[in-house]
Amino acid sequence: MPRINLLPWREELRQERQKNFGIAAGVAVALGAFVVWYAATTYQARIDHQRDRNKYLNTQIAELDKQIEEIRALEDLRDRLIARMGIIDELQRSRPVMVHLFDELVRTLPEGVYLESVQQNSKRILIKGVAQSSTRVSNYMRDLDTSPWFKDAGLNILEKRGESIEFTIFVSQGAPETETPDEAAS
Repeated sequence: MPRINLLPWREELRQERQKNFGIAAGVAVALGAFVVWYAATTYQARIDHQRDRNKYLNTQIAELDKQIEEIRALEDLRDRLIARMGIIDELQRSRPVMVHLFDELVRTLPEGVYLESVQQNSKRILIKGVAQSSTRVSNYMRDLDTSPWFKDAGLNILEKRGESIEFTIFVSQGAPETETPDEAAS
């Protein structure tokens, strides 16, 4: 006898296909979710690693900035010390100059001229004094101009007070060519 299948085979086939499709869709969704999770985890790990590197670099930069500040402070200190050494060296070299200036003030001072005060401001010297006559003041200025230790003498104030004349002279400090301390030692 021939076999006749009266069952709704198309319906069963459709259900089986839907079941297979559901399984395949589930697997695809699970696989897609896994891929998304794996990608997110991988990129998050990379981002965390880069953040750690950036944090390390920032701490190193902060340390280097601190060291740079220390170096700048040391350079400033060095510059100040060099400036102090220069001032001390200049003072050491100019020590005998004051002796020469006072000696020259006395040598150039003519008779009848008396000094009341001598003030020095850098290389400029202010001399205040009293003279018996204006001729003696002009002789004093001429002597100052011929001195190797003074130059550019100029009369600022000349006033007659009774029988004497009060004067104020400005003069610049000059220094003749002198031998260096090394040459003097030899």
